[in-house]
Amino acid sequence: MRVLLLFDQIQMGYGGKERADTPLGLEKGGVGSYLMFKDYFAQHQLQVLGTLYCGPDYFKEHKEEVLRKIAALVKKTQAQVLFCGPCFNYDTYADMAAQVADFVQKETECHTFVACSKENAEVISQYKSLVTMIEMPKKGGVGLTEALQNIAAIISQPENRDSPLIYK
Repeated sequence: MRVLLLFDQIQMGYGGKERADTPLGLEKGGVGSYLMFKDYFAQHQLQVLGTLYCGPDYFKEHKEEVLRKIAALVKKTQAQVLFCGPCFNYDTYADMAAQVADFVQKETECHTFVACSKENAEVISQYKSLVTMIEMPKKGGVGLTEALQNIAAIISQPENRDSPLIYK
């Protein structure tokens, strides 16, 4: 499956909360936090075409432009999946990820996934009926390796989309 990733500036490795104004960008292939789960994606034949990144503050200030550009890239690359995460317990990233996932899923043929921890309860409650939201531990939490393996399995196989790890 052809996959695009969406990270915030932290998962991209561009800095912490002080860099939340990082503009929308694109790197070819999988970079940043992708290195944590690239082997699991490879095991499930998930081919990462590129990694989109954007700071949540930049997203808030340029929301319509960012949404349009991401949807256009999804169409251009014919991505089958947009994976937004891992968001951990970063609330602003989870909110941005869910908004992007919802928009892309409505505007394209691409299926979207958001992975975040239960600490993002408000975002989960608002978007779980609109996009596939996958449970994962918070930053520093136990079970990250297993969660990343499960994420790859859920994305790659439609029969796994009834997993108890999907917020319902």
